[in-house]
Amino acid sequence: MTRSPSKLPAPVYHDDKHHIRLYQGDCLELLPLLPESSVDLIFADPPYFLSNGGITCHAGRMVSVNKGDWDKSKGPDANHEFNRAWLAACQRVLKPNGSIWVSGTAHVIHSVGFAMQQLGFKLLNDISWVKPNPPPNLSCRYFTHATETIIWAARDKKSRHTFNYKLMKEINRNKQMKSVWEIKPPEPWEKKFGKHPTQKPVALLERILLASTNEGDLVLDPFSGSGTTILSALKLQRGAIGLELSYEFLHLSFQRLTNEIVHATISLTTVHFSLDLFSDSVDRSCNGVSSCTDRSLDRPGRVREPRERTQAVSHTNSSNHVPAQLQLVQQESRYYFIGRENRTVIFSTQALTLEAAIEKFRSSGHPDSDALFVIKTETSIFLA
Repeated sequence: MTRSPSKLPAPVYHDDKHHIRLYQGDCLELLPLLPESSVDLIFADPPYFLSNGGITCHAGRMVSVNKGDWDKSKGPDANHEFNRAWLAACQRVLKPNGSIWVSGTAHVIHSVGFAMQQLGFKLLNDISWVKPNPPPNLSCRYFTHATETIIWAARDKKSRHTFNYKLMKEINRNKQMKSVWEIKPPEPWEKKFGKHPTQKPVALLERILLASTNEGDLVLDPFSGSGTTILSALKLQRGAIGLELSYEFLHLSFQRLTNEIVHATISLTTVHFSLDLFSDSVDRSCNGVSSCTDRSLDRPGRVREPRERTQAVSHTNSSNHVPAQLQLVQQESRYYFIGRENRTVIFSTQALTLEAAIEKFRSSGHPDSDALFVIKTETSIFLA
């Protein structure tokens, strides 16, 4: 029998600056290798054991519910033992005042709740996540499945869990937030690099993290899938650890995280610049230079060359001499519209051309006169 390693393997993704780590492997093997009482919050989306050969409706088409061997039921007793095992491993790494959120449908969530009671967790809430536009029930023998349940629990009865009550009330228009949440499934932009069969929306994870963590806290996802928990933690300035068995889904997480980090960096740096109002026009191309400024708006339907010179606001590496062993995983152009009055980024969009970006700018409700000039960035991301 092969023995488990005594320490964590090297992460497949490690961003020390943002405190993000992704590990490949079975959570039952990796969780015991994490330090005890080291995590502030856990979000877990375990297998629902739904891959039983049935069918469902997706995008108006009849499709199989089978997601993979990891989602096949081994019978109620074995399924419950699995839930109890990973929950116990999660309980060990939670800090004394830490808490855990677990999502599921009726196929698994009752086992999860029972296992939590057996292990001594303190049940706090059961959230009903309502999906506004669920797929229809094809057999017409049941009610349409329009909800998932998310159990929120503290590590034990003595835990003084974090709950940002005032923030939740503020988000809910100054009313106490109820345990019924209507949140749309993942938006198309959340699946631009691919999708996971049980992918959760960023809006759902952001609400959970805002409710029960603070900036700088460490979040763990033992079934990280496409990385939504990790991405949400990054957006909200929390550290995060993701455990995932599939390299395919880890690669998807890597693409989503890299895209977010690149955009966040560009968005931050473009706000800080100075103007030399009396300089001549300059070349704004991205051919090896650090300033990628495009044209500014003059009046509706017309574009003029800018007279302002900006300091370096983003950094691009020319892809003319890319080593053959590097794989291009993403390439895009993004446009940042700088306000005429406040000299900050007032609108940004991804577009193929400047003309398309201007149309989006106008569609957002901005007149052309709102923009002093436009900054264009071209981003290429390569996987070593």
